[in-house]
Amino acid sequence: MTPSPVTPDALPTARALLDLLYGLSGRALLAGQHNQPVHGSAWTERITRVTGVVPALWGQEIGFSAPGTLDGVDRREANAAEAIAWHRRGAVITYTWHAVCPPDEEPVEFRGGIIRDLAPADFNAVLDPGSGLHARWCAQVDAAAAVLGRLQDAGVPVLWRPYHEMNGGWFWWGGDPGRLTLLWRQLFDRLVHHHGLRNLVWVWSPNAAYDSAQPFAPYFPGTDVVDALAMDTYGGHYEPEHYHGLLDLAQGRPIGLGEVGALPSDDVLAEQPRWAWFMGWPDVLTDQNDEAGIRSRYRHPRVLGLDGLARFRGAAADTP
Repeated sequence: MTPSPVTPDALPTARALLDLLYGLSGRALLAGQHNQPVHGSAWTERITRVTGVVPALWGQEIGFSAPGTLDGVDRREANAAEAIAWHRRGAVITYTWHAVCPPDEEPVEFRGGIIRDLAPADFNAVLDPGSGLHARWCAQVDAAAAVLGRLQDAGVPVLWRPYHEMNGGWFWWGGDPGRLTLLWRQLFDRLVHHHGLRNLVWVWSPNAAYDSAQPFAPYFPGTDVVDALAMDTYGGHYEPEHYHGLLDLAQGRPIGLGEVGALPSDDVLAEQPRWAWFMGWPDVLTDQNDEAGIRSRYRHPRVLGLDGLARFRGAAADTP
């Protein structure tokens, strides 16, 4: 029997999603594609045309930028509806959250609003329930909770990947392990206990691609608030030390590839068999792989598209 989700009284669909990840580990991995808000499902549809295989995992972003721009906040409701439709088709849904820095008001630009510094004193204030910055942070979390709650109302479980790449100093939440772990726990408390969200599978996802990224372990917030672990990697960085380091932290939990540019090679898939999913990142995926390479990866015998996921679930259901 697999461990229960870290969310108390998680929805049966969230339990089933986590069970699926455990079942995939060491056997198969889901092919996934991120979709930026302004494009709806366009990137999933593009990869389907390139490969002839529908990705099994559909990714989206909560949104932070001006209406009509790439990560526009005006697309939240429309993309929640897209997520519900893809869930009903059998896809796994994952959401990323590029959270707006609490001193700022959405919408913001990526550089200057997400990629920016937050002074230690201001970060401390975000963590202080009596401060104005904490209240602003709560309001921003509540906007994300509205999207996730819409999915919960529709019975959709979500691989929830907040505060990713926290072991780097580029996002305002990154570069300080002590404050990040407190922030993660504060977010868990607000979404789970204040908002009552029970459809989330919590995914912690550091960066493995950049020289400026720090070791994973100091940023890990604890096994009581993480269901699955992932890593973001670009440029073909699939070093064994990152894989084994993530496995050590996971202590048996599922692991995945939260964002990738260059897709994992045959050798990587053979030598690192525990990956349960990968999610290609728009533009970077097509910059770092040619179409033949993307097709080849999607047709690897261990990589599951939407139809393969349905067969995997069916076989699991038939197993005594």
